[in-house]
Amino acid sequence: MIRPLSLLLALLLLAPTGARAWLEPPALQNEVAAGKLPPIDERLPQVPLVAPLREQGLEPGEHGGDLRILMSGAKDVRMMVVYGYARLVGYDREYRIVPDILERFEVEEGRVFTFHLRPGHRWSDGEPFTAEDFRYFWEDVANNPDLSPSGIPVELTVEGEAPQFEVIDTVTVRYSWSKPNPSFLPALAGASPLYIYRPAHYLKQFHARYAEEAELKKMVEEAGQRNWASLHGRKDNQYKNDNPKLPTLDPWMNTTKGPAERFTFLRNPYYHRVDENGRQLPYLDRVLMTVADGKIIPAKVGAGEADLQARYLRFDHYTFLKAGERRGKYDVRLWRSGTGSQLALYPNLNANDPVWRALFRDARFRRALSLGIDRHEINQVIFYGLAQEGQNTVLPRSPLYRDDYRRSWAEYDVDRANRLLDEIGLQRDGEDGPRRLPDGRLMEVIVESAGEGTEESDILRLIADSWAKLGISLFTKVEQREVFRNRIFAGETLMSVWTGLENGVPNPLSLPGELAPTSQQHLQWPKWGQHFETQNKAGEPIDLPEAQQLMALYMDWRHAVEPAEKERLWHAMLQIHADQVFSIGTVAEVSQPVVVSERLRNVPKEALYTWEPGAHLGMYRPDCFWFAEGAETAAAD
Repeated sequence: MIRPLSLLLALLLLAPTGARAWLEPPALQNEVAAGKLPPIDERLPQVPLVAPLREQGLEPGEHGGDLRILMSGAKDVRMMVVYGYARLVGYDREYRIVPDILERFEVEEGRVFTFHLRPGHRWSDGEPFTAEDFRYFWEDVANNPDLSPSGIPVELTVEGEAPQFEVIDTVTVRYSWSKPNPSFLPALAGASPLYIYRPAHYLKQFHARYAEEAELKKMVEEAGQRNWASLHGRKDNQYKNDNPKLPTLDPWMNTTKGPAERFTFLRNPYYHRVDENGRQLPYLDRVLMTVADGKIIPAKVGAGEADLQARYLRFDHYTFLKAGERRGKYDVRLWRSGTGSQLALYPNLNANDPVWRALFRDARFRRALSLGIDRHEINQVIFYGLAQEGQNTVLPRSPLYRDDYRRSWAEYDVDRANRLLDEIGLQRDGEDGPRRLPDGRLMEVIVESAGEGTEESDILRLIADSWAKLGISLFTKVEQREVFRNRIFAGETLMSVWTGLENGVPNPLSLPGELAPTSQQHLQWPKWGQHFETQNKAGEPIDLPEAQQLMALYMDWRHAVEPAEKERLWHAMLQIHADQVFSIGTVAEVSQPVVVSERLRNVPKEALYTWEPGAHLGMYRPDCFWFAEGAETAAAD
């Protein structure tokens, strides 16, 4: 990897040669003076990552302050892993994958990946972060049948082939396959990342290979777990972030054991990043996460009870939030959603009901449903005409965008939709009566939902009104999110509603996995996705020609080397989706309110709000956010 010249110069200037002193966070000075923590030059890696703030038009900041955020449940402690966005490699603001925790990496032929750690890097408890943490994951977790009964993560396989893993030295590891693995780096950079390392020094005490048998048995009993593997899994929750004793590499450490009404995250004294003035990041001393009912979070934000908030806020909250700016001492910013559609409908092509399954697999039916949606009405009524109407596809900011993809089968044309339904042979009771399925049942589509808010229910009501003109009744069934997904996976759900493509701004080198049946999480073909993910051990084999073609194109993309060929394959897949309407989009590029304290600096005025890639706030590096005006504490203990 070639670093920008300015970054190389910064690294040289900040190298610990004795000529330049690192700046200790004031919040840690007492612990250092008392001998509870080593001084900063012993806590930082030998080569820290220098945040290029001025290069990005940002202000170097000051240490201190508590950042208040609101979440709807204890499980949302995982969002601090998302927002903290410490990854082996991560996306920069141009969506390039660059080193982060790693000092550098090399890729040969797209199939050999050599990772160089930062010498002297330490976990949050001060223990060294080394190649042993990667070996432990590979040998003692991923390849241990008790801990990984399904085998190694699918992202670590290439057409069923596991990597060759090598420890080169204490700070260098290598993964290699016989064929390219373009999924590997994006998986490491994800919002919910692939973790290929573990804090071995902490977890070995819970592992049968290392722990004394009697002591381990005692811990299993005390924890109320079935066996040592269950205990190990309970302690090893890097993404869930619910074990305060688990060492971390994130900028802030969870110090609160749930359940609780407030969680306190303290700065990681061994965090690997610094600013251009030598200050160790993060700037903020603490993040205070208060748990509240998601329905009242907008009201609490409007009352000034959060310093940074986007989660649980929607476009229809904007007017209320804007009116409270002066009173709440905050600024409301509008970022653009980066999903392919704000809301999309997913006919389940793997539905258990044979009649509905056959109907959903008929492209004419999916096209008719799409033609029967008045997207202009949705845009005007719900989004004041500010959204982009059309299908679930890539956005204009993507170099892969074409107007035809967005407009395909997206005009509101009731007559054409009815002609398609007549062509299929779906009989209607009278000229304007309800239609019936081939087996005589009334055509009643139950759309299952995780109940994401009034915006979703309002859109579904508008769709129900327009589908009534086709003789189709739409009913909504709201479920808890886990139940919602499990019913889809099992084939019990006929149709579901969710956001569109996670990555609406891909480039030709971005993984096109969302366009093919590669994951059980794809709501239109979960059983085909599960079949791929489990290497044919579960789910159902793909038996629809167009979906088979998408999978073939996806595999061709994985094997392609030239960017031009990868771009051609992307367009081939996007064209199939535009024609086949496997998911039915509504509107896109809806504004996402982001509320920012008037004292908080370095939060973008305008940005894309995306889960993948981007990790919502994470890509914009909250460890570089800071409070102006002395950064006095924003919340009392």
